[in-house]
Amino acid sequence: MSEGSQGSGLAFGQVVIGPPGSGKTTYCQGMQQLLGRVGRRVAVVNLDPANEAMPYECALDIAELVTLPDVMESLKLGPNGGLIYCMEYLEANLDWLQEKLAALRGHYFFFDCPGQVELYTHHNALKNVFTQLAKWNFRLAAVHLVDSHYCTDPGKFISVLCTSLATMLHVELPHVNVLSKMDLIEQYGKLAFNLDYYTEVLDLSYLLDHLAADPFFRNYRRLNEKLVEVIEDYSLVSFVPLNVQDKESMRQVLQAVDKANGCSFGDQEQRSLEALMSAAVGADFHFTSTLAVQERYVQSQDKAVEEEVMDL
Repeated sequence: MSEGSQGSGLAFGQVVIGPPGSGKTTYCQGMQQLLGRVGRRVAVVNLDPANEAMPYECALDIAELVTLPDVMESLKLGPNGGLIYCMEYLEANLDWLQEKLAALRGHYFFFDCPGQVELYTHHNALKNVFTQLAKWNFRLAAVHLVDSHYCTDPGKFISVLCTSLATMLHVELPHVNVLSKMDLIEQYGKLAFNLDYYTEVLDLSYLLDHLAADPFFRNYRRLNEKLVEVIEDYSLVSFVPLNVQDKESMRQVLQAVDKANGCSFGDQEQRSLEALMSAAVGADFHFTSTLAVQERYVQSQDKAVEEEVMDL
């Protein structure tokens, strides 16, 4: 923050990142509503210059500085190049961001970021912005959302693991990976293994065996083996399941993030949250158990998918 506000203490928050359509904006909206009910002052900062319809109450919008349509029209850039330019423009105008954030001190922050994966895997503009925020006494955790239905496709799940790992190593923030839209997890197919296999990223050799059943992926077994080796050697990636419409699910994610960024519930917040949970419909459902999540969102099958593959 500015020199006069740096002495006011730390500011905590979340950097919400992930591919397009993974539910970042909906997550920010849901968290704003949840934390508002327990008495935490929340400020949502929109850092996505392509985000024109925001369902949440936006405290600060990057559109005040730069918009993607203006960049694309004036510089004749496509959407990807335009987003990169916008982030570089934000990095070049950090004094503007510092001045705007100074007026919001005392809030818990959500930074709603663009959905371009390159910005988190190897481009440095947003990473440098996050680094500067840390110098302004912001204690942030990255919340990386990915669609849970990717678990139903072994090839896509390996790709998600690689992207999550690359993002964790590049962004260099405390990190919480989230499987979003749990209520739609089997929309495009059945899970080959129990849900905890995917959330805890257990022995991936079983996933390679499952991939080998597909003639296409059989030709790339050695490549997949090397990718899996990298993921397992780092042993960093795990996931928290999330359904934004379930308050208990949101609470579990919030606890994981608060642990990561160093924030913790105050006594009044804890009491308010407990009252909210006890009044919620279906509050007897506990999201702490991955098995309970599976029982709620994953259809039971007489025969597991991996058994069917072995039969083939």
